[in-house]
Amino acid sequence: MSPKSEMFTVVALYHFATVEDPKALRSELERLGAALQLLGTLLVAPEGINGTVAGSARAIEAFVNELRSMEPFGGLEYKLSTAQGAPFYRFKVRVKKEIVTLGRPDIRPDERVGQYVAPQDWNALIDDPEVIVIDTRNHFEVEAGTFAGAVDPHTRSFREFTSWAEAHLADKKGKRIAMFCTGGIRCEKATSYLLSEGFENVFHLKGGILKYLEEVPEAESRWRGECFVFDQRVALKHGLVEGEHELCFGCRRPVAPQDKNSPLYEFGVACPRCADERTHGQHGAARERVKQMELASSRGEDKFFGIPFEK
Repeated sequence: MSPKSEMFTVVALYHFATVEDPKALRSELERLGAALQLLGTLLVAPEGINGTVAGSARAIEAFVNELRSMEPFGGLEYKLSTAQGAPFYRFKVRVKKEIVTLGRPDIRPDERVGQYVAPQDWNALIDDPEVIVIDTRNHFEVEAGTFAGAVDPHTRSFREFTSWAEAHLADKKGKRIAMFCTGGIRCEKATSYLLSEGFENVFHLKGGILKYLEEVPEAESRWRGECFVFDQRVALKHGLVEGEHELCFGCRRPVAPQDKNSPLYEFGVACPRCADERTHGQHGAARERVKQMELASSRGEDKFFGIPFEK
């Protein structure tokens, strides 16, 4: 069975805990990933672990069990989904200063976070008009889908969240604030940050959007659109099935089906969001890459330069 047709189990995980020697942990994870033939990326830092990896169902089960047997990660949170074909093309472990970058090393989610809200209770919370619902993800992720009525901070990176909060939430410390993100990790830090700033009624969706889409029936859903994910599936829908968005090779942002009707869209080159941002030389290089991809596809190769060739 080729990697393109094989079914993969995908695990998204994170855990905030003190890691005394991140480099030693990286070595152990690299050994484990090679032994289990995993694909994907893991980040390790003094504050914990974060990442998404894929492999056979048996390999992923063994990987999660091994991680949870390590002293810092006994309470590891994780979410499972599937992918028809390899969602990643290699396995790598990186050592970082933070497993999710807020730029505030003093913020410690392992010590204090907001109140968790189970997916089954989320609708009742965000349906309250007095609750401020905030999407803590980047703007291009929000464009693919979000909860009805949620505030989009229009951030380009999570690091910008603190500046946005200072400018827009300083006078709302008495309000109830509900936040959400893809898998929960950004909200762990975002709620911890707001609590450090004197907010008291701070809530976040336990397990993130992915857990909501997995557990809440579509007929009862407040979710609109698809959930962008950072792998070759691009976006997921209810039931965690693969969505209809594709990835722009020019800017790496999601491309909705309607975007491809724009005269600014060119497969493998640019989308309506980035067509005017890229130079003539960049467009030319991208067209040459598409040509090479087509040649690779004609030879029966599933990928070229780490990018799946599927128009």
